[in-house]
Amino acid sequence: MDYGTTAKEILREIGGESNVVSVTHCMTRLRFVLKDESIVDDSRVKAIKGVAGVMKKAGQYQVIIGNDVAKCYGELVKLGDFKGGREAASEKPREKQNPVMAVLDVISGCMAPVIPAIIGAGMVKVLIILLGAVLPAESQTMQLLTVIGDCAFYFLPMLVAFSAAKKFNANPYLVAAVIGVLLHPSFISLLEQATDGVRFIGIPVTSATYSSTIIPSILTAWAMSWIERGVDRITPSVTKNFLKPALILLISAPVAFIILGPLGSIIGNVLASAVLAIQSHVSILASIIMAAAMPFIVMTGMHWAFIPVTMAALATPAGESLMLPAMLISNIAQGTSCLAVAVKSKNSSLKQVASASSFSALLAGVTEPGLYGVTMPLKRPIMAVCIASGITGAVAGAVRLSAFAFATPSLVSLPQFVSPEGASNLMMAVAVTAISAVLSFVLTWVLGFEDPAEASVQDAGEAETAGAPEETLSAGEKKDASADGATEIPAGGSAVAYAPIAGEAVPLSQVNDPTFAEEILGKGLAIRPAEGKVFAPFDGTVETVFETKHAMGLRSDDGLELLIHVGLETVNLNGKYFTAHVTDGQRIHRGDLLLEFDRDAIAAAGCETITPVIVSNTDDYSEIRTVTGRLVGPEDPVLTADRTK
Repeated sequence: MDYGTTAKEILREIGGESNVVSVTHCMTRLRFVLKDESIVDDSRVKAIKGVAGVMKKAGQYQVIIGNDVAKCYGELVKLGDFKGGREAASEKPREKQNPVMAVLDVISGCMAPVIPAIIGAGMVKVLIILLGAVLPAESQTMQLLTVIGDCAFYFLPMLVAFSAAKKFNANPYLVAAVIGVLLHPSFISLLEQATDGVRFIGIPVTSATYSSTIIPSILTAWAMSWIERGVDRITPSVTKNFLKPALILLISAPVAFIILGPLGSIIGNVLASAVLAIQSHVSILASIIMAAAMPFIVMTGMHWAFIPVTMAALATPAGESLMLPAMLISNIAQGTSCLAVAVKSKNSSLKQVASASSFSALLAGVTEPGLYGVTMPLKRPIMAVCIASGITGAVAGAVRLSAFAFATPSLVSLPQFVSPEGASNLMMAVAVTAISAVLSFVLTWVLGFEDPAEASVQDAGEAETAGAPEETLSAGEKKDASADGATEIPAGGSAVAYAPIAGEAVPLSQVNDPTFAEEILGKGLAIRPAEGKVFAPFDGTVETVFETKHAMGLRSDDGLELLIHVGLETVNLNGKYFTAHVTDGQRIHRGDLLLEFDRDAIAAAGCETITPVIVSNTDDYSEIRTVTGRLVGPEDPVLTADRTK
């Protein structure tokens, strides 16, 4: 293939270099950000030799090349001075979005990276509560532990500022420095001691407390993204290294403590008042809705968007009685539903996934493995979870169950419900936990589920019947080899791949990307991950680990080439949330851990985690058969490829 010619034709058809804001590439496609997509004729681009298709998504014009995309990209960059994705981030056009969803997306995106710090600090606070029974509060050990537990919350505005700056493409260090002004001891002391108010060049500075706040940081980061652009335009090139940052600080800091800081503080107070009003007047209804809907809120990643409201409520004497109690109820319901599945199922793979998911939800409050790998795929268990959570939510609302420390609710973190006024609130939390657990277990058992049958290598090879190009097994189906005359796989004639990820195997047609769904890159299947680990599906070699770690190419000893593409649009994460354990050319054996990824963080960033598994050299095989419509694990064969005769 002459990719030099292909690159020239692509560039011509998309409007030339002058119409290109930036270009990057992933494992299979060129990703252009164009100034004007309307001038491009998709049909002419598709007609170019070497182009498999086009796609418009996330503000990008994507030209699908296939496995040789790097070669085409290499030829393309020789034709002009193109910017990369990060460099041109500020120029990237934004897709139109519902205003409410846009706000929630911003808050969620700003909060998600900060979650580990505040969860860790919250668990330290839980530890302090437990140690309070044996250690005096005035002991130096307890005082230092208190500092450790309080630090992330006190400096939360700076943590959020750093995260929000990245979200808005502002300089994170400058934004953090400006928010640091609001937390500086001298600034706080000045506001507290000035009896007739504080003024900056004659403008009054509103007194407010900014420790543990979130909204002022987000507003300031957004404003500074514009201030930086303006300052960059007016500063001469020879002075940018010292004049630009000085001007940004001199402009942004007063804007923060005169306008945005007080405004954010007011919004935070309004949110706290709204939460208190809900807790006082409609606590039962709100608890029912929040608890029953929590699995779906978690699916969208929007549970992080509630953190500003949660933090505002935790700062009040009444504590937080909406989000954290609902999460406790839902997490326990998910855990016990998975436990019921593990006990009742006769499928060894499902038992393994359900058991692990149960412990994850019950002990760590992490429900995504159970949600995506067990209750949602089996359908009726998720109904049991929602019903049990809604009923238990009514109980929690009736008794006004409240949390007093931030942590991911689980059995381990129950002390977060210890009230300063006594042990009754904790007892209510224990009772609510028991009700949710019993209801969810019983309902899951009674409603039942379609238990998938065990799979074998032969099952994988019989997933397709004669005369059909590809057929997949639905949940619970298992073919009888002797019934349809199937024979064992001929030695050396076929290649078998085992599931690289534990989760629900589905047809490629369910992937929300025509590149995969229409089999442009090759045949295969997709897996909805139940956990964030990728294992070797066969003995062979790592051909390619992409720079952003979201995808890799593998080759088996018998010549089967697989592309494992974790999630959709995950190339835009630039390797964030991925950890590769192998490198190009490395020898692998079936079951080796190849890659780890954070499913929750990827979902919170707005990317789907469904993972296509594609046979890159499809043309080398006469038939490719897959097993889908069931839960699979690394011990399950999911794909069989027969060599062309």
